[in-house]
Amino acid sequence: MPEDENNIDAQTLYDDWKRPLKIAPSLLSADFSCLQEALDAVEEATDIIHLDVMDGHFVPNLTFGPPVIRALRSHSKMMFDVHLMIDSPERSLEAYVKAGADRLSVHVEATPHIHRILMHIRELGVKAGLAINPGTSAHAVEPLLGAFDVLLVMTVNPGFGGQRFIEAMLEKISRLRALLDSRGYAAVPIMVDGGVDRETIGPAYRAGAQEFVAGTSVYGAGKGRPADNVRLLQEVLAEAKAKARTETHPGA
Repeated sequence: MPEDENNIDAQTLYDDWKRPLKIAPSLLSADFSCLQEALDAVEEATDIIHLDVMDGHFVPNLTFGPPVIRALRSHSKMMFDVHLMIDSPERSLEAYVKAGADRLSVHVEATPHIHRILMHIRELGVKAGLAINPGTSAHAVEPLLGAFDVLLVMTVNPGFGGQRFIEAMLEKISRLRALLDSRGYAAVPIMVDGGVDRETIGPAYRAGAQEFVAGTSVYGAGKGRPADNVRLLQEVLAEAKAKARTETHPGA
């Protein structure tokens, strides 16, 4: 059984306001001609950045790889949350760790050796994330309990930014949160990726998510200062959290 972070009761972490929450801006929606500036634009509002790596095979789009991440690493102290949307991720894990990844998430759909890969990521000294697509059953997670440090639930089909949040994923998030809690892994956060904005972040939180990837809602054209957009999402999240606290802990 895993040790609960900070010795806080695992059920308490999920049920009440002590559960840590994070907004992770996604560089996928930033201007690729000035990625360092995109990092600088959110660093005052968050300590985590989401880096979507796409290979044109596992998903139809292409983004960036280890050289770009390495170049960015020297300009930021934020947590680099690297999401590998690539075939055969086992071939390049070391390259992404050396480039500066603090956490690597790999898709269960991308390899027949997902457990081995998750263990290898940890052996390389970084956190391991398990990612699942909208069409993948929640049952695929159960055999891998204990092998990952974050569960990344795609709330859009991966490959492109700016898509609408798939509302049917809320039930999946709830089922996965219940699975993690019931099996002693309540300290493992669920991250949601896709379509996160001021309308969807509250329902995603109520369903059981703790970390929220936000791309277009942070970096989208005409949205204003990215740091301010992160703070707006944090405010909406705080309101949802306060409402949940009132409902589940009356008088607290």
